[in-house]
Amino acid sequence: MSRHVLPIPDRQHVGLTTYDARDPNTKYPPITTLRPPPEAPNILVVLLDDVGFGASSAFGGPCNTPVADRLAAGGVKLNRFHTTALCSPTRQAMLTGRNHHSVGMGGVTEIATSAPGNCSVRPKNKAPIAETLKLNGYSTAQFGKCHEVPVWEVSPVGPFNQWPTGSGFEYFYGFIGGEANQYYPGLFEGTAPVEPHKSPEEGYTLTEDLAEHAITWVRQQKALAPDKPFFMYFAPGATHAPHHVPKEWSDKYRGKFGDGWDAQREQIFARQKELGVIPADAELTKRHAEIPAWDDMPADLKPVLARQMEIYAGFLEQVDHEVGRIVDSIADLGVLENTLIIYIIGDNGASAEGTPNGCFNEMVTLNGMSGIESTEFLLSKIDDFGTPNAYNHYAVGWAHAMCTPYQWTKQVASHWGGTRNGTIVHWPKGFTDRGVTRNHFHHVIDVAPTLLEAAGLPAPLFVNGIQQAPIEGFSMLAMLRDGSAPENHQVQYFEIMGNRGVYHQGWTAVTKHRTPWLFDAHPFAEDIWELYAPDDWTQSRNLAKENPEKLAELQRLWLIEAVKYNVVPLDDRSVERFDAGLAGRPSLIQGHSQLLFAGMRVSENCVVNVKNKSHSLTASVVVPETGASGVLITQGGSTGGWTFYVHDNRAKYCYNFFGIEHYFITADKPLTPGAHQVRMEFTYDGGGLAKGGDVTLYYDGQAVGSGRVEQTQPLVYSCDEACDVGADTGSPCSPDYGPTGQQFTGEIAWVQIDVGQADNDHLIGPEERFNIAMAHQ
Repeated sequence: MSRHVLPIPDRQHVGLTTYDARDPNTKYPPITTLRPPPEAPNILVVLLDDVGFGASSAFGGPCNTPVADRLAAGGVKLNRFHTTALCSPTRQAMLTGRNHHSVGMGGVTEIATSAPGNCSVRPKNKAPIAETLKLNGYSTAQFGKCHEVPVWEVSPVGPFNQWPTGSGFEYFYGFIGGEANQYYPGLFEGTAPVEPHKSPEEGYTLTEDLAEHAITWVRQQKALAPDKPFFMYFAPGATHAPHHVPKEWSDKYRGKFGDGWDAQREQIFARQKELGVIPADAELTKRHAEIPAWDDMPADLKPVLARQMEIYAGFLEQVDHEVGRIVDSIADLGVLENTLIIYIIGDNGASAEGTPNGCFNEMVTLNGMSGIESTEFLLSKIDDFGTPNAYNHYAVGWAHAMCTPYQWTKQVASHWGGTRNGTIVHWPKGFTDRGVTRNHFHHVIDVAPTLLEAAGLPAPLFVNGIQQAPIEGFSMLAMLRDGSAPENHQVQYFEIMGNRGVYHQGWTAVTKHRTPWLFDAHPFAEDIWELYAPDDWTQSRNLAKENPEKLAELQRLWLIEAVKYNVVPLDDRSVERFDAGLAGRPSLIQGHSQLLFAGMRVSENCVVNVKNKSHSLTASVVVPETGASGVLITQGGSTGGWTFYVHDNRAKYCYNFFGIEHYFITADKPLTPGAHQVRMEFTYDGGGLAKGGDVTLYYDGQAVGSGRVEQTQPLVYSCDEACDVGADTGSPCSPDYGPTGQQFTGEIAWVQIDVGQADNDHLIGPEERFNIAMAHQ
């Protein structure tokens, strides 16, 4: 059958039509089930998060990854495989086989603009590989992280065409967004929100949960359709911040990082040469001045810094272990021999987003308030790092060390520290080499064409009626089967937030435009370009002055590629791109009011913004005769946010300032049985961001309590905690209640959020509620 048009058109019967099915001339071809070509392999693609080239033991790192080591011993290591230097771009590029700007993902979804290369909207003529495989007869499933959904579509009303189940995956279990709390994740099954089946106290961690679901799915798939190959995409949140892992994993590394990150770089570099993942003559690049030396760090902070790395190492080992459980389950099913595994150890370099000191609560850093975490504070929390009480990230120096031997880190698309990720390919039936390393240059856009060639499938010309643009990557299969195969990926551009470069036949021209943890971007015209020769494995010897002609040639080539793939206009804006109106992307919520109902769980991007503003919360409730308790509405969680609830039958408001301070305001009298409007008014002090405010509580328009919130979070409460009505999913925002058992015991008719509007009688009428609801249609 022809597979160039997908879905494959239905077979039309042409021939004799009889009147009676008993007529011997009644003949129809049997119904057949759709399958890929014979011998098409099962496929497992593993994509870890925020792991530098020098982190895993498979590539010389200090973090034990025995599963990666085992797969490498039975397969092929790729030591010149590249990503885009950032999460969403790498993922969309890998899933489509096209460059990240070509599919609208020049940055993470939260900073999308109206420019084609940065809009976060996948073009219909660039169908994802999962859709192609599904329409050719594969079973498809994704587990873990999906950070490719436009932020205005992350809500219960969709649309869902860029969610996994709208992108070719028949089953999805994971989270939508950049990161997840490993103990209290915001999970979805398909497009429906679900809660973890047990608590952290009962041993819950997200990575194990994802692996359990993946194992259950693949067993069911092979039990019911053993002749049908599967495509499983396993994308755990590990090792993205927060660095959460049970102590039995992190304690394995106790005392192993006291010598600091500079010493670790030297040790990793030596092991990498022993393993042969870098050449014997490779040079260790110098640490840049922006990255502090270990010896210059305060002595009393070093125990905290060492503990940060112990936790990270345990985190990486844990996720490798869970990958191993999936691989073992495939082996137990007897199909490992014909399963193509591509294990990509990181979607970019190690993350330098944790500040030079690291942090106990990453939300502090994301809000630009890292100064509130003093050395004394960090030391006081050292035993809580990695636990449900923390939301921690390691220091910049560790990120740099985990990218050994290269310059820079995640976000820095100009240099290999941001884009070179160790990768392992294992397919016993597909190629014969074992335990070897390939030096060919490849990029994450090469995964999709590799899968198609391995499955014996053509790149489709039409998908769902849309003529398809060419795939922009190159298959790696010839290289995997023969180490002497010529290098087929000759040119590749790189760009993230102005950091940019180009590779061509071994040469690279690059310019670092900004540092991830600093707001140091300057005009593009002032960027200084560097030039590195093919024999310079680590980009350690800048030849720009010695060979300006070659530099100019590559700069011109970068511009050609940039125009071809929608990279221009370059956009290094920070504040503007977080503002939907300025950036030109849609915003789901318009206006100054929002009406919500019991049972709703929506992300922070889908709630009217109450930060740095006066606002009110009003709940229409019915209190039972026995009194009431539980959450009315909450936003955020243990790392910061607010919650309006009933405690001991009295209305109560708690503002959680990064988990460091909790400000409580409690009504001075209980609620009586019957219908009430319970209201909280927050009068913001003004005069800038993150200020405090006065809080007043009301029953049916009558003041019943007041108090103060001294300081607030200015930009974000959480990366994955929701705004909930009638309960508090995820981690608890108030210490008055736990992660379960806090559902409101009465009835909630509606809850309304109002921003910046005064209402003298402190009541909301039905006409106003109707107008607000209609305005949001």
